[in-house]
Amino acid sequence: MAKLSRTKSLEELERRIDLKLADRERVERALTHSSHASARRAANYERLEFLGDRVLGLVISERLFALFPQANEGDLSLKLNSLVSADACAEIADQLGLWDFIRHGGELKNVSAENTRNIRADVVEALIAAIYLGNGLEEVRGFILGAWGERLRGAASARRDPKTALQEWVHTRSTVPPRYEIVERTGPDHDPVFTVRTVIDGVKPGEGKGRSRRLAEQEAATSVLKREGVWKEEQA
Repeated sequence: MAKLSRTKSLEELERRIDLKLADRERVERALTHSSHASARRAANYERLEFLGDRVLGLVISERLFALFPQANEGDLSLKLNSLVSADACAEIADQLGLWDFIRHGGELKNVSAENTRNIRADVVEALIAAIYLGNGLEEVRGFILGAWGERLRGAASARRDPKTALQEWVHTRSTVPPRYEIVERTGPDHDPVFTVRTVIDGVKPGEGKGRSRRLAEQEAATSVLKREGVWKEEQA
């Protein structure tokens, strides 16, 4: 397998993240995909990714806890899940231009961005671990809060799709996702009104009405989110 080097230096990475990297060997590992010719089992980013995921969750959770003193556990969990998701981490990788620094085998050279999403997300988490182990918690906290700054500032006003928000909230309580049932369909075919009930294990059902089944399902999900205090009235 061909050995591919990054197109940017670690010095350039330090400039981009405004941080002097204390443990360059570990950072090299954080930026090395398992397909790279020199990557032995312990010399790629996979173990670091495991730790970085936890460090990221801690720092973001801590910040959300401080930013939203009135938010309940369910609301905080929804915000956290959105901020540390694979999509969010991959976007941070793109924001920092991390693909320029990743060492990998030739088969990844022409892979589409969509198919490398998980790799980009994993490298962000691995880099977080490398900074944490080399530079310490305070410096990795500064890196995370700087990189996630816009997303954290937008978290207060972000409005989630109610069905997605409800599913994520239910996931914190149960492995059984909410299901939606049509209770009634009224009106003429060209202008129907749907009444839909959402059924959740251990939670009182919610109902909603709408001009389409999708809108009725969203209204039913919203009713549960508001009733259970996950969403405040002003969010709906």
